Amino acid sequence: MRVWSAVFFDLDGTLADTVDLIVRCYRHMVEVHRSEPMDDEFWLSTIGRPLRDQIRELTRDEDEVERMANTYATYQRTIHDDMVRPFAGAVETVEALKAAGTRVAVVTSKRRRMALRTLRCCGMEGAFDLLVCADDVTKGKPDPEPVLLALDTLGLSDQPERVLFVGDAPYDILSGRGAGTRTAAVEWGSYPRGVLSEAEPDYWLGSLGDTLALRP
Repeated sequence: MRVWSAVFFDLDGTLADTVDLIVRCYRHMVEVHRSEPMDDEFWLSTIGRPLRDQIRELTRDEDEVERMANTYATYQRTIHDDMVRPFAGAVETVEALKAAGTRVAVVTSKRRRMALRTLRCCGMEGAFDLLVCADDVTKGKPDPEPVLLALDTLGLSDQPERVLFVGDAPYDILSGRGAGTRTAAVEWGSYPRGVLSEAEPDYWLGSLGDTLALRP
């Protein structure tokens, strides 16, 4: 039976339940740096992109981008561990894929330090063959660069169609498609199915365990 050469996972909203954390940090950042409150809808529509790329939708002043990113990150560090947990089946799915001979990686828009902390809180520290983070690339998702880097690092650049990229955001699907992988959209993230459909994923997942039934 053919199995995937590798399965790449997004982190926030896919393996880790972090949307409430992300929104709370966003609200704190807006409270500190803006005189008027802003609707959560903007931030929810940009989840999955690197933090600074999200903030650049609010300001083009790079000094302000850095100040806002630092406010967000500093606050996140104080509340992170109490607000992060894995989605059901995350640990078991990764373990089952590895047992079947499939390599597993995380491709995230988070920076490495916080991504490692998230994985630790989810009981998945050291579970992956590779971790590609925002600070490893020049262009983040939806650009294919992060996925291309994962393919190259694992020696799979010549067979991207044997790799599955699982994510909860349209940016994940577009990044995977741009790199030539197959893609699967999860149905438990912050994006409605209609928005995800526009990115044209190859598969839909109702649970992480459904990944195990997919074949290249």
